[in-house]
Amino acid sequence: MSAMGMKRDEAAPVNPDAAIGATAQRKAALRLLPIIGIGYGLAYMDRINISFASLRMNSDLHFSATVYGLGAGLFFIGYALCEVPSNLLLLRFGPRRWLARIMLTWGLLAAAMMFVRTPFEFYSVRLLLGISEAGFFPGVIYYLTLWFPARARARAVSRFYVALPLSTVVMGALAGWLIGLQGTFGLAGWQWLFLLEGLPAALFSFVILAALPDSPDKAAWLTADEKSWLQRQLEADRAQAHIGDEAGVLRALLSPKVWMIGLFFLSALTCNYGFYFSGPAILQAVTGWSVAKVGLLMSCFGICGAAAMLFGGSNSDRTGDRAMHCIVPCCVMGAGYFIGSYGRPGWLVVLALGASFVAFMALQAPALAVPTQFLAGRAAAAGIAAMNTITMFSGFIGPYWMGRMKDATGNYNLGLRGLIVPSLTAALVMFLLTRSLARPSVSAAPVNLADEPV
Repeated sequence: MSAMGMKRDEAAPVNPDAAIGATAQRKAALRLLPIIGIGYGLAYMDRINISFASLRMNSDLHFSATVYGLGAGLFFIGYALCEVPSNLLLLRFGPRRWLARIMLTWGLLAAAMMFVRTPFEFYSVRLLLGISEAGFFPGVIYYLTLWFPARARARAVSRFYVALPLSTVVMGALAGWLIGLQGTFGLAGWQWLFLLEGLPAALFSFVILAALPDSPDKAAWLTADEKSWLQRQLEADRAQAHIGDEAGVLRALLSPKVWMIGLFFLSALTCNYGFYFSGPAILQAVTGWSVAKVGLLMSCFGICGAAAMLFGGSNSDRTGDRAMHCIVPCCVMGAGYFIGSYGRPGWLVVLALGASFVAFMALQAPALAVPTQFLAGRAAAAGIAAMNTITMFSGFIGPYWMGRMKDATGNYNLGLRGLIVPSLTAALVMFLLTRSLARPSVSAAPVNLADEPV
C-alpha cells in the first residue's frame, strides 16, 4: 500500500453514529448500573443472610435443619407467586416508583426478622419477605432492555449482577463482626445481623426513587441524538424478537421458550440455593473454622465469582455465544458437587465447592441475555417475570432438600450429591433451547467493544 493510501486510511473519519451510540451506552452504564447493582446486592444479602444467622439462630431458637430449610425456602414461594403481578404493576406505575416501593417494603421486613421466636413466625416473615421483594430482579432485567441493545446486554447484566457475588464478599466479611455483637443492648448477634443488613435497603429505596429515569426519553442527561440512537437500536431489537408487543402478555406466558429458560434457571438456581443456604455450615464442618473465618472464605468465593461473572458476560458478547457459556459452567457445577459430597479431605471439598460457586456466577450474564433474544416490549416484562416465577421455586426446593438430607443422614453429603441432577438438567435444557432459537443477527454478530463500551 502506498504512503498516500495509508494516510487516507489513517485520516478516515470516525462513524458519528457509532460515536453517539458509544456515548449513550457509556452514560447509561455509569448512571444506572451502579445504582441497580447496589440495590440487587442488598436484595441478595437480605434473602440469604439467614445462612450465616443460622449458625447461632438455630440453636438459640431450637430450630431443626428441616425447620430452617423450610423457612429459608418459603421466601421463594411468596416471591414466585407474585412475580408476574408485580411486573405488570411495574408497567402501570413505572420502573422508578415500583422498584423503590419494592426496596422499601423488603428492607423493613428483612429487619423485622430480628423479632422471630417460633417456627410459625419464622415461616410467616420469610413468606412476607418474598412477597415484598417479588418483581425486583425481573423488573431490573426488563428495565435494562429499555437502555441497552441486545448485543450488549450480557455485559450490561454482568455489570449490575456482579453485585450478587460481591454481596457474598460483604456479607462474609460482616458476618463474624455482626454475630460478635452478641448481647449488645440485649440483642443476639443474629438479631444485629438482620437489623443492620435490612435497614440499608429501606433507606436506599429513596435513592432509587430520585436517580432512576423510567425510560431514555425521560433522562435529562441524554442528548436528543443519543435518545434517537437508543430508540432506533431498541426498535430494531423488537423487530427481530420472536414475541413482541403485538403478541400480548398471554402469548409470552404460554411460550415454550419462556418455560424452557425458566426450567434452566430453576435447575441452576436449585443448585446454588441448595449449596448457599447450607454452605457456611458445610464449610465450618469440613474446616473446623470459626464463623468469622468461614465468612472470609465465602468472601474469597465471592471475589472469584465476581471476576468470573464479568468475564462470562464480556466474552459471551464478544463471541456472540450464549450456549457454551452456560453449558460448560453447569457441568463444572455438577463435578464440584460430586467431589464435595465425599466430605474429605477438607481442602478438596473447599476447592470443589468454590469451583461450583464460581461456575454458577460465570453463566449468569450469558443466560440472562437469552430471553431478551426472543422477548420484547410488554411481552418481555411478562415473559421475564414468568421465567422468574418458575425459577424462584428453586429457592424452596434447594434449601428444603438439603435440610431434609441433613436431618435424615446427619450430614450434607447426600444432599450435595443430589444437586448433580439439576446441574446436568440445566446444561441439557440450555443446549435444546439455544438450538431452537433462530438467533437474530443483531445479537449473533461479535461486538466491537471499542465502539460500543458498556
